[in-house]
This record gives sequence, structure tokens and C-alpha cells, in this order.
Amino acid sequence: MATVLICRRFPGLSRVTAFSTTTKCKAENGSERKRKKEETPETANTGTEPTATIQLLNPLGYRVLYNPSAYAKSRAVSQQHAARNRGQALDGTFSSTGTAQVQSTFSTTSSQALPAIKNALPNPKFKPFLKQTVAAQPSAAQTKEETEMEKTEMHDSKEDPRMFQKGRPEYQSLSYNKFELIEALSLEEGDSILRSITLCKDSQSPETITDFFRKLSCLPVERHAVLRSDPRFNRLCSCAVESIRLFSTSELIDILKAFVRLVIPPTHPMLNAYEKEFCRRVWDMNLDQLLLVADCWRCLERSVPSYLSILFSYANMHWKDLTLPQFVQLVYIIGEGRKSPTDLMQKLESLILKYLDSFTSEEVGAICLGLFKSISGISDRVMRKIGDKVSLQMENMSTYALVNVLKMLRYSRIDHLPLLKQLGKVIPPRIPMINIQGIMHIALSCSSLHYYDEDILAAVAMSLPSKVTYCRSKDAAKFLWSFGCLDYEPPNEEQFYSSLIEQMHRKLHEFEKFPEHLLTGLLGLAFVQRFPAELIDYALSNEFVQKTRESKYELRKDLFTLGRSVEIECPGYKGSRLSPQLYEEITEMVLNFAEEEIYVRPEIVEAVSLLESMLGGPEYVKSHMLLPHTRSSDLEIHLAMDGHPIPFNFKGATTDKKLKDIGVNLTDDLLTQLIKGRSNSQSAMEVENEAKAHGQERAEEAQAPSTGGRTAFSDGASVTGARLKVWPKSQRCLETPLSPVLNQQPGEVKLAIQVSNRNHYCYCSKRLLGLHSLKRRQLRQLGYVVVELPFWEWFPLLKRTRLEKLSYLHYKVFNPALLRGAG
Repeated sequence: MATVLICRRFPGLSRVTAFSTTTKCKAENGSERKRKKEETPETANTGTEPTATIQLLNPLGYRVLYNPSAYAKSRAVSQQHAARNRGQALDGTFSSTGTAQVQSTFSTTSSQALPAIKNALPNPKFKPFLKQTVAAQPSAAQTKEETEMEKTEMHDSKEDPRMFQKGRPEYQSLSYNKFELIEALSLEEGDSILRSITLCKDSQSPETITDFFRKLSCLPVERHAVLRSDPRFNRLCSCAVESIRLFSTSELIDILKAFVRLVIPPTHPMLNAYEKEFCRRVWDMNLDQLLLVADCWRCLERSVPSYLSILFSYANMHWKDLTLPQFVQLVYIIGEGRKSPTDLMQKLESLILKYLDSFTSEEVGAICLGLFKSISGISDRVMRKIGDKVSLQMENMSTYALVNVLKMLRYSRIDHLPLLKQLGKVIPPRIPMINIQGIMHIALSCSSLHYYDEDILAAVAMSLPSKVTYCRSKDAAKFLWSFGCLDYEPPNEEQFYSSLIEQMHRKLHEFEKFPEHLLTGLLGLAFVQRFPAELIDYALSNEFVQKTRESKYELRKDLFTLGRSVEIECPGYKGSRLSPQLYEEITEMVLNFAEEEIYVRPEIVEAVSLLESMLGGPEYVKSHMLLPHTRSSDLEIHLAMDGHPIPFNFKGATTDKKLKDIGVNLTDDLLTQLIKGRSNSQSAMEVENEAKAHGQERAEEAQAPSTGGRTAFSDGASVTGARLKVWPKSQRCLETPLSPVLNQQPGEVKLAIQVSNRNHYCYCSKRLLGLHSLKRRQLRQLGYVVVELPFWEWFPLLKRTRLEKLSYLHYKVFNPALLRGAG
């Protein structure tokens, strides 16, 4: 007998396998357990395993180099970008976090394992990891390794999305090229130009002013800050604004490019005049100039919604004339501006198909990233065409471009199996060389598409602990969600989860601004039975609940799922809890949704109708949510230990007594007739009449007290092994409870029938997703026997005869294994 208790306030991490639970089955080894779990997700995992409680404390003096950018190939961050002030994107929604490294030192105490709980052993794999994390000052070799890791994690969030521009010379006229070779200006020449700017005279023509800007922008980068604050330079800027309409369009573009080189702040007042002037001139400019100006605004990180709106109108009128480079650059601008002009995007779909065979892999990635950033949906047909191209070229694609394709695939919810299979071959060897945010997007794409690939997930899990300190709160949360969603237990399970939970502790301050990330991570942990008490205590506190109300996301249902799961699985928890009022509010919202969207689904309606018919009326079946926080329905049935159905749903029963006369008692004789057919002397009508007669007799007995060993279903419960072979797959769907029966009458078995669908399982698999594994686990803990009607069995039956469906349901409900397991 294994008893696992939860320590007060959960000072650490607990792998919860059972609470006051007696397990009688033989423990399985890890690989065998995982194999069975994947093959038969609906079968309960009865293996016992050691349980450890680990105190989660930050290692002393742990230095974190945090880069909040995305991911890609290693490259040095440009001095120009590091010098730039934080600004906005073209539409004002993009916030640049820069790429300069931020070093933070966290004061922590050394991690230490708590004393072993009764009948639970600490995991030996975890000890080496603890020693590593509490290392004081790193050695020289470690410092070198950290430096290399630092380089790998670097990413220029402005330049990496522009890598496609290096693939064709045509992009030089459409975009700003920061790597363009220019003749450097000496300090003496710069001072000479500034001295000549004393008064804004008529003799200083637009050509001269343009030349001054062009030359001054060629000063050494370290002199740019001094130049921007020089009164003489400000005078030059004023002169240019005063005569702005006298400049030619090409001269204005040259000045704008000079501003990019000089890193003029995006909020500088003079830029207002340039934005207005370019808006005024749009219809007199060609498309190359329009795209180049938009690109300069992007490089300046200035929001120019009016200019973009006019640009998109122009492109909408001339979309058929767009060349391939113009089209890709336009989609890039649309993405960076977070704008999604609906009428234009519909036309651009045809251009994707037109140029698809000619796109480079980097251009495909750029298009997918632009569509993803602008939240632009495209048709399934177009996305599948892109997937076809990528699956054939994946080995030669950069990881950055490939991840951008995965983002759009994830957003489009396209199940492109050839691409996903190829991903499982190409990506795992690359994982160690990919930045943490790139790895996160790969894992998130798999979970979003419900695609389980053990090679990808194992590679992610093995590489993550050494990179975990580079995780933002979002990254850590998405990793936990992805692994929990797919219900995957990595080989380095304790190290993987402990490192991520520690990082969640380090990033606790970020959750004040992004509360959705904390709930995302904690739900992912709950799926795999991990409940870090300190984080849960904070997440369920009134302070945090108030922050969720201020979020732009609807987070109440996530709070609901977390709060109820802690109540069921962690009876010893003493921390914060959600208020009864909030529970009532969310429950009502969930149940209203279920009434409109879930209970009315054909597969559920049909199952309820047939079960009522088979058992004798609605008082024997209840279609509702036993666990509303899991957001899926259940069909509840009560049986006596002798197989006799017990009426309980009297609220659902109607006063029409005719409902009691439609039950069908499927005896051995009737099953034989259903399987082998009847003689021609008995019609189908006679079969139905016979079934109704049996049903009336059985319904009357169900209303009377049970005496002795009598049961109206004795024949049905004694189905022979030969007849069981009619439904070979269903044997894997029978589940017995793994916990004591709670709140249950003696001699009674409560069935929780699950009418599943494809969205409950991994893609092309019979492996349950994390949320639905959590639900079945909690149902068993509450004393229910879980019975599956898996979609691969039930959905095909919906097209078969009524009697075939009844025989299937009869076997599911009255299989002797259920009662033996419950007993």
C-alpha cells in the first residue's frame, strides 16, 4: 500500500501519483509503461513509481543573461541597434526590447531535497542536477561555455526577419541596407560641416542640405549621440523641415536613410513633418520607393499607420503588377506593421500560388512570418501548397525560416502530415544549436497541432536545462504547456521540470504583467500531476485573480481548471483558493456553453438516446459535466454490484410513463440474432417488439428493491469470450478506478462514460491529450469507473443500425470486467 501525503504549503515540487491510494498491480518499467500509454491511452496507468518532493530554491549567485528577443542563427548584435532607444513598430503595437544583454543576479538559497516521504523515494537522477545548479562561481571553462551559449542565444529581432533580402539584388532598391558600404567621414570633416551651418540661408539648397545629412550620417557610430545633441545639427534639421516641400522625393528618401543611420529617436518631432510629406506624395511615387520608405520607417521603429494605409490602398490597386521581390517585401511590411488589410490579403493569396515555385526557402519563411504577425488567415489550400514545398526542401532550409513556417501552420491549424513527419527527421539533430525561443516555437507547434513526436520532444527536453536561464516567462510557460498537453514524460523528467519551475520562480515578477503565462505553465504542470505550491498559492490569490481580470485574455476558465484540480488532487494543500462566488460565476459560464455547444453534438445525443432506451428511461442516464473545469461532458450511469441499473436522475425523467417501455434487454439469444441474423420467419418488427417486452420487464424490476442475486441483466452480463471478439478494440477502453470510491453508496458502481472525439487525442494517434488524461485521472480519484466510447469505434457505428449500436453500448456498460474491477 502506497500512501503519499502533501506537505503544508508545498515548499517544493511534488510528483503526485495517488493520495491515500492502494495499488495492487505490479509496477511496470518506464519504457513499458510509456509504450502501453501510447498504444492504449484509455487504459489506466496502474504502475507504481517512486515519488519525491523537491524544494524549489534558486541557486546562490546564479547569473542570468536574459535576451528577450526571438531566436535564429548566432550573430553579433550591431552597435547601431544596441544604441537605439526603445520604440514602436509601424502600427504602434510593436515594442522593441532591444538585443543588449541584461545581467541579473538572483539572491537565492541552495536547493535541498526534503526528507523522503513515507513510502516514497527521492529520484537519484535529480541529485547531480542540484549540485550543478548550486555551483558558486563558474570556472574558466564554464565561463567560456557560457560565452558560447550567449552567442547562440543572441538574436537581432530587426535584422533576422530581413535575411530574405540578401537572396536577390532586387531587394536593394526596396529596402534599407544597413550593410551597404559607405565612405566614412572623418571627425574633422564633420566639424567643418557643422561650422558651416550657422544660418539657414537661401544659398543652402535642398541638394546641399541632403548632402550634409548624407555625410554626417557617415560619422563613426560612437559620435552619433554627440551629433544628435549638437545645436548646429538641430538647426540643420529645422532648415530641412522648413523647406521640406522643395526636396525631391529621392532627396527626402536619402534624408530618411540618413536618419536611420544616425538612429534618430522614433518620437523626434521633426519626423512628423516627414511622415505627412510622404503621405502627401504617395500617389506620385513608384512602388519601389513606397516600399523603401516603409522599410525606413520600420528601421526607425516609428509607427506610421496613415502611411501604411495609403501604401496598402496603392498596392490593392496595382496588385497584379507586383513582382516577386515587391510582393515578398510588401508581406514583410504588412507583418512588421501588424496590419492585415483584408481585401488586399485575399488578392495576395493568388500571388503566393503564382510565385510559390520560384520562392527561396527564406522567402517562404518571410511570407509565413508576415502572415503570422499580421494575423492574416489564408485558405487551407494555399497553406497546404506551402507545406508541400517546405516538406521537400526542409533539409536545406534555415531553422529560422522553418520555424516561421511552423508558426503559420500552427495558426492555420493545418495537419500537414508529410511536413510534420519530415520535421521529426530534420529538427532533432538541430535542437542543440537552436536558440531557446526557436525551440519553444517548435515544441509549441507540436502541441498546438496535437502532434506527438517523441524524437522531437526528447531532443527538446535534453537541451533545455542548460538553456533554461535564457527563457522568458512566456518561454517557460509554453514549454510546460506543450509537454503537458502532449502528456509526454521526457527521459530527464525531474531535471526538465525542476529547471523550468525554478525559472518560473525567477520570472515571477513578469507574471504581474503577463498573468496568462503563469496559468499556462501551471496548467501544463497539472496535466502531468505536478503542483508547485508556492506558484499555485500566488496564482489563486486575490491579488493575482484581480490581475487576470485586467488581462486582455479570458483567464477565468484557466483559473477554474487549476483551482478545482488542486482541490481534487492535493487534499493537503493549505494555500490560497478561489472564492465560491468566482467558482459559481465560472461554472455557470461553462455550463451555459455546454448546453449550447456540447450536449447537442450528434454523437452525444445519439448515445444518450440509446442508453435511455436500453436502460429504461432518462432516470438511468444523466448527460452533464461531472467535472465542469475539464470542459467536456459525461454520461453518468449507476449500477449495483450485481449489474442492476439504479435510477438516480429523477430531475431528468419525464412524467411520460411510455419512456419506461422502451428499454431493450439484450440477452444472449438476442445478441446471437443480432450478430448471426434471424430466420426469415421472424421480421424486424417482431425483433423490436420482443426487445420492448424484455425492456418493460427489466424496467419494472429496476424500480423494485433488489433481492438476493436477482438481476434483470444476468443474461447480458454473461456474454461469452467468443462474443467479445466482435468488438476487439473495445477491450482497451475499459478502465478500473485507481483510488477509493468517494461519496459513493456501498454496493454501487458509478460509470462516467466518455464520448470522445478526435480533439481529445494526439493527431493520428490513440494517445490522450493532457487535459483529458487529467480528467480521467480525477474521475477515478472521485470514485468513478471511466468507460470510453472512443471516436474510432463510436463514430463509424453512428452510420450503422440501431441494434448494432445498442449491442455495442450494452457491452460497454455491462462488461463483467467493470464490476470485477470496481469490486
